[in-house]
Amino acid sequence: MGNGKFGGHFYPGLYIFFYGLYQATLVSKAVTVSDSPGYVSYPPKNKKRCAKLKIAYGGWLKIVTGSLFAFYVVFCLDDGMVLTNKGMPPRFMYPKEWQHLTMFILLALDGCVDVMSKNVLRQRCVLLERGATVMSFHVLLLLLVSHVKESSGVELQVHSLLILVVFLLMLVLTAELWAPEMFHLRMIETFLYLMMGSWLMHTSFILFRPVSGFQWEDDDISDIMFVTTFFCWHVMINALCMLGIYGVSSFWHRCYSPSLRLMGSKDALYHKSSSGTFYKLLQEAEQQDKDEQALLTKISPCDRA
Repeated sequence: MGNGKFGGHFYPGLYIFFYGLYQATLVSKAVTVSDSPGYVSYPPKNKKRCAKLKIAYGGWLKIVTGSLFAFYVVFCLDDGMVLTNKGMPPRFMYPKEWQHLTMFILLALDGCVDVMSKNVLRQRCVLLERGATVMSFHVLLLLLVSHVKESSGVELQVHSLLILVVFLLMLVLTAELWAPEMFHLRMIETFLYLMMGSWLMHTSFILFRPVSGFQWEDDDISDIMFVTTFFCWHVMINALCMLGIYGVSSFWHRCYSPSLRLMGSKDALYHKSSSGTFYKLLQEAEQQDKDEQALLTKISPCDRA
């Protein structure tokens, strides 16, 4: 059970943290490009030829990750995931594990919505994708609030801080439904994803595998105070992480962007002023990442023709 609980916190946190890093690279790239004078935007060269190969990589990743986590929760229990016992009257069993399973199913369903919007519908519906994510975080917040009903001491403090991050992330995602072009909201969202992921990973060590080898004491006020101190350190470290990613992105753009613009000047179709919206720049960055990934994997039938 201890190993299962450790993995149930660490691996989801690892996934969320890497997702936050990916979002940070996109946000930094978009902000760097929008701050550059005379920015020239180029359409992808293989957009028409390989339009049918646009795969919702993020959606499929959510489906696979959510499904793997769900199977992990089910099979980490020695007795199996039973809903009630055989007593009279029957009582519900493993309430926290069932809540974990619900969270991971929500992640897989969110991925299904992404795949349906990008690959099944005739026209992509971004509002549907964002709405599904917002709904998932509303449900996640409800589950987390009831998740700590029987907690106390260190465990309660750890999960209360996690609930704070999820609540703020839910507010930001909800606000983005009405203001999708505000890059400030996207930056806050990225930071909260990093916070949620790193804190979940640290939580697994605090509750189940302390680095010192000794369990944290619930009746020791210094342990509870240091939980909050560690959380504040996460805030500073993740902020520095985002600043570092932005610095690397800015350095890369300054060093390599001029040569790239010269190489692509003959194929430029239109110029875009620096007053362009952040949301459009972010979409272009995501499209360029998809096109580069398609070329690297060499799955395009048009390249073989």
